[in-house]
Amino acid sequence: MGKRKRRDTPLTELAELFDLPGDVVAGLCHLEMTGDRRLFLEHHSGILAYSDRAIDVNTPGGVLRVSGRGLTLEAMTGEELRIGGIIDRVEWVRDDA
Repeated sequence: MGKRKRRDTPLTELAELFDLPGDVVAGLCHLEMTGDRRLFLEHHSGILAYSDRAIDVNTPGGVLRVSGRGLTLEAMTGEELRIGGIIDRVEWVRDDA
């Protein structure tokens, strides 16, 4: 049997044509962490809950919860945010009910 050829979707083809990351074209969020002290998130749609122990952020993929100590919102625009503090956990909050 021969190898099956992977089918490219229009979004994949567009990303390749313009040399863009696929997650950006698909509208997914992009997350970067620097150690356990800073988190940078692109493509969010607002903060749902905020304290110095947990920050819940709404994203196209669901709710992202950042937990830790001394958490602060260092910067925020309509599409990007930066969280500082001691980050212990980053997790997707699932509503399994």
